[in-house]
Amino acid sequence: MKLQIRFIPFIALAILALLFAMWAGLLRLGWSLPTMPNLALAHGPLMICGFLGVLIPLERAVAIGQKWMFVVPVLLGLGWIGALLSPSLGSLLFTFGSLGTLAILGVMVKREPHMHTITMAAGALAWVIGNVLWMFGFPIYHILLWWMSFLILTIGGERLELNRVLRPALGQIRTFGIFAAALLAAALLAVFNMNWGARLGGLSMLALSLWFIRNDLARRNIRHPNPLTRYIAICLFSGFIWLGLGGLIPLYFGAQYAGPLYDAAVHAIFVGFVISMIFGHAPIIFPAILGVPVTFQRAFYGHLILLHLSLILRVTGDLFALPVFRNWGGLLNEVAILLFLGLTIHSLMKGRK
Repeated sequence: MKLQIRFIPFIALAILALLFAMWAGLLRLGWSLPTMPNLALAHGPLMICGFLGVLIPLERAVAIGQKWMFVVPVLLGLGWIGALLSPSLGSLLFTFGSLGTLAILGVMVKREPHMHTITMAAGALAWVIGNVLWMFGFPIYHILLWWMSFLILTIGGERLELNRVLRPALGQIRTFGIFAAALLAAALLAVFNMNWGARLGGLSMLALSLWFIRNDLARRNIRHPNPLTRYIAICLFSGFIWLGLGGLIPLYFGAQYAGPLYDAAVHAIFVGFVISMIFGHAPIIFPAILGVPVTFQRAFYGHLILLHLSLILRVTGDLFALPVFRNWGGLLNEVAILLFLGLTIHSLMKGRK
């Protein structure tokens, strides 16, 4: 396989957004680090709209191959840079970038109008709505459920696409569609009543978690003889568990605007679920973009185990008012992500050789 050098700048733009987001995350946890204006406040937008916002449309642009689509990840890369200069500039560029992502998904739905493409398009639409509301002055805690819906439905659509090999029954697909629609309804409800929206959103996440645990291919592949396939399945299955746990917090406690319960609910989803999905999908996504296979290493389990143990530490600190646990858990979350980046780059270099 030949290394696709032309896509490396896009990957670098996403990774830089991730590094700035982690820097901002440590500042928000209270670690004493150098800072710059707007950095701490940009933590969420950098992670969701910057890092993941660049990677998701890039993956689709590479797969479809239409040149105009590559403008979208560039626009989102400029968005996270703009967010560090001015939140209003960042929200504007992120909104245009998310509209471009929705256009890419529109092409996919037109080519293949099935549940998995419709689900991903619904996720992109949720992202657009969240960005528009943010641009018009809604605080991030008020539109966060839209951003969660974007990532949960994007990942859910990808899992549906890969699960087609299992030939799921029509009833299973319809049930998934009901749960996904409930999540979007919760985000809409939260615009008018955050408490009820948060509770419905939590219930929807719990339902989707149980659906994935019961129906996803990962359940079978946990005992797969191929070590890479087995590792991917463990990443995904553990992420599904965090999705359910992240849903339980708002379901029980209702809407949170800040504080420890907010931190626990947000990071159970964005770290426990989303980062686990990234760990699991990286051996599929990076070879698809860069044209170089990932060579499996047992050390991959190191960053996966550290991610979950540190997140347990962080959530425990949040739930039991132990700020030291929360701070160290957050720091170790980021160490796990850095280990993942280092090992993935090393594996890709080995795969190229």
